[in-house]
Amino acid sequence: MPTRRTVLTATMAALGSGVATGAALTPLLKSGDHPQASPATQLAAAAPPIEKFRLPMPVPPVLTPYSRAGGTDRYRMTMRPARAEILPGIGTDVLTYDGHFPGPVVRARSGRRLTVVQHNRLDMPTSVHLHGAAVPPEEDGSPMDTIAPGRRRRYTYQNRQSHASLWFHDHAHHMESEHVYRGLAGTYLITDAVEEALPLPTGRYDVPIAIRDARFDDNGQLLYEMGDFLHRTTLLANGRAYPYFQVAARTYRLRLVNTSNLRALRLRLADGSEMVQIGSDGGLLPAPHSTDAVTLSPGERADVVIDFARYPVGTGVVLENTLLTGGPADLLGQVLRFDVVRTAPDDSLIPPVLRTLPPLPTPTAERSVVMTMDTSGGPHAKGYINGKVYDPDRIDDRVRHGASEVWTVTNGDKTVPHNFHMHLVQFRILERNGRSPGPAESGLKDTVLVMPGETVKLQATFDTYRGVYLYHCHLIDHSAMGMMAQFRVS
Repeated sequence: MPTRRTVLTATMAALGSGVATGAALTPLLKSGDHPQASPATQLAAAAPPIEKFRLPMPVPPVLTPYSRAGGTDRYRMTMRPARAEILPGIGTDVLTYDGHFPGPVVRARSGRRLTVVQHNRLDMPTSVHLHGAAVPPEEDGSPMDTIAPGRRRRYTYQNRQSHASLWFHDHAHHMESEHVYRGLAGTYLITDAVEEALPLPTGRYDVPIAIRDARFDDNGQLLYEMGDFLHRTTLLANGRAYPYFQVAARTYRLRLVNTSNLRALRLRLADGSEMVQIGSDGGLLPAPHSTDAVTLSPGERADVVIDFARYPVGTGVVLENTLLTGGPADLLGQVLRFDVVRTAPDDSLIPPVLRTLPPLPTPTAERSVVMTMDTSGGPHAKGYINGKVYDPDRIDDRVRHGASEVWTVTNGDKTVPHNFHMHLVQFRILERNGRSPGPAESGLKDTVLVMPGETVKLQATFDTYRGVYLYHCHLIDHSAMGMMAQFRVS
C-alpha cells in the first residue's frame, strides 16, 4: 500500500535521483528501436514466468444509482484497499473503488445530471478526476483539491457533452502516479441519442477493457517505483495478467483504454485480421476506420469493433502488443486471448457515417507549448512545460471564455516521448508534423501522443465553464515531476 514514506521516496526519486530520467523514461521508441539490455531489462527477463491465459478476464460491473429522483442519478463509491487475483492463485493488495480492480463502470447520459459521493478510506489524500469531461473547476479533481483520509465529498457532473468513453482516476499531486498504478481508475461512459440511433454492438457485446503494465515481487505483490518503466513488464487486461475472454462468433464493441503510467501500446490481432476503429477519446469518429492495429499512449482510448464470426467455434486469437521497447517479447508481446466458444445472433452493423462534427470556428488566438525534462539524471531532475515546473499558485495561460484557440504542442526532447492532455475540453487535431492527421485522429481528443521532436497542432474551443484547469503530460510520472501547467478561462 502507498504510504507517506513511499510517496516521498518516489517524489525524491523523480526530482532528485535520475531513476525517473534517461533510459527508464523512454517507453515509446519506434518499433524496432530497442536499447541495449540494461540490468533492469535483464532482471525483468529473469522474473518467474506467469502462466498465460489461465484466468478469465473480468468485465467491470456497472454501478446502479441509489436514486434517480429529480432528474439526477446519484451514486456512492468508496476508495479502499482490497485484494485481487491478478496472477493465478495469488492475492495481491490493491487500491480500489468499491473493491473492484480496475474500478467499476458508470453509465451516464448526455444532459442528465449525475453525482458521485466519494468516501476516502485510504491513508492518503485523493482527488478524483473525470478524464475527458467538461466540468466546473470545483468538480475537476485538481491536484491540490483533495479528499483527506476518512473524509468524503460529492462530485457533480452535468454531462454537458456528447457521447464519449471517459475514465476516472486519482489526481492528487505527487501521489497520483502510485495511486493509479495500484488501482484507482475506473470507466465512465456517456451516451446520447446520436450514439443510440446507430446499430452498433450493445449490452454484453459492448465491453470496456483497461490495459496496463505492472511489476510484481516474489510474493505477487505490486512493486512501485517512480519511473520504473523497464521493470513493469507484466501486461494486465481488466486487472488480470494475460487472461482469456470468451466471446461468441459475432461482432463486439471493445472500448480500449491505456491506463499505464508510462507505457504505450500498439494493439493488433495475432493473425493480422481487420479491426474497425469507430471511436477515440471524445466519442465516435466521423467515419469508421479499418485497420490492423491501434496505438494508445497512457490515457488514450479507442473504440474498436471486431467480428469474431470469421473464426470457427473453438478458435483462440491473441490480442498482441507490438511496442516491445523496454522488455522481452514473451512478456510484452501478448495481452489477452479471445476464445470463440459459441454462436450468437447478430443484427449489429457499422454505418459508413457515424457522426457529423461541426466545422471548426475561426481561431481567435494561438499558443505554443513545449514539453521537456531533464534527461541526463542528476540531483535536480524535473519536468517542464515552457521551461517551468508546475506551480499551483501560478496561472500560465489566460483564455477568454468562448475563444477557439490553436495550440502548437512540441516535444522538445530528443529521446523521451510525451503526450499532451488538456482538462475541460475535447480538441481537434489539425496537424501532426505539418501533415493532416490520419483517420484514427480525425475525431474529438483530449490526449495526444507527441513523440521526441514531434509537433502537434490542435484546436480547442473554451465555451463551457470558467475557472482554472490543467494541461500536462499524461505519462503520469512526468506530470508528477512537474510537467504540468494551468490555464484560466474567464
